[in-house]
Amino acid sequence: MARRDIASLSREKTIVLALVIQLFIAAFSSFLVVGLTSLYDPGSVESDQLTFGISGEAREELDRAARAAEVNTEIYPSQEAALEAFREGEVIGVLHSTDTGPTISVTATVPQGSVQSTVTVVQVREVLEELERDERTRRSAHLSTQPVPLPPEAEASPYFGFTYTILLPLLLFLPPFISGSVTVDALTEEIERGTLELLRVAPVSLTDVVDGKALGMAVLAPIQAVLWIGLLSINGIAVSNVLALVALVSAISLVVVVLGTVLALLLGQRRQAQLLYSIVALGLFGAAALLPEHPATVAAKLAVGSATQVTTLTVAGLAVLAVVLYAGTRRYVGSIDPERYS
Repeated sequence: MARRDIASLSREKTIVLALVIQLFIAAFSSFLVVGLTSLYDPGSVESDQLTFGISGEAREELDRAARAAEVNTEIYPSQEAALEAFREGEVIGVLHSTDTGPTISVTATVPQGSVQSTVTVVQVREVLEELERDERTRRSAHLSTQPVPLPPEAEASPYFGFTYTILLPLLLFLPPFISGSVTVDALTEEIERGTLELLRVAPVSLTDVVDGKALGMAVLAPIQAVLWIGLLSINGIAVSNVLALVALVSAISLVVVVLGTVLALLLGQRRQAQLLYSIVALGLFGAAALLPEHPATVAAKLAVGSATQVTTLTVAGLAVLAVVLYAGTRRYVGSIDPERYS
């Protein structure tokens, strides 16, 4: 029964398309991560060619902060001249400052509604951060108490963070979600067509039927996880603690498959069951933020080899929860009157 359901997935266009998308992401992750990181962290994009116009009373301070942030500038005698250069396309943005003594106010003008505006805003933010840091340092002599020293800056690659906090969890947690959705389809289809009763003509109980369909779907997610991790490794993205990651995916897969099974048996109609499954599954994933470590964080820490005791306990706890929920589901299925679906 499980083999039949798995084989039937090849005829489900939506499922096949989802698998192809995941395969594409995993197989070409080293290329995609470069482009996607520009959306995840626009500051990682090289933008030395961008030039900002600077005007106002604190233009010297702004120019000094821009040089520290490695941003090109052009100083103008007035805001009107800077804005005219902006309209002519000579500069990508304008920073106009007003120095009132106690504070320095900066008005930023950037392009509206363009892809380049995102990078421009990031550059403006870096200049303003440098200006704030410079002003804090310059005015520190007037403080009555010594502030807490800032930690030293550390260079970190945005690709590392994106790969292990976005890309890897996406590849690991999408298959369980799909498995639960397929479980809903597999059971509600049998109920709506009235073929669930025909399956019971064979010497199997309703529990055996549900076991075959649910476990078949639950096994797919960890298999996909192993394949995706292998493709990531081929692309030069090292993944540690593979067994623990597979255990994590297996536990989550079993939990969502249990959810899909219960909703399919309770509602018996595909549309309602699928809608409720999607809402509840997303709600549970969001509610997981209440855990000591979110499953996405657990996956990232395991993958980079920095797992803590809390990480290990989270994986073990999810595994125990999955087994308990599945045992409870089997007991619930055993209490259902088979004539209910005839």
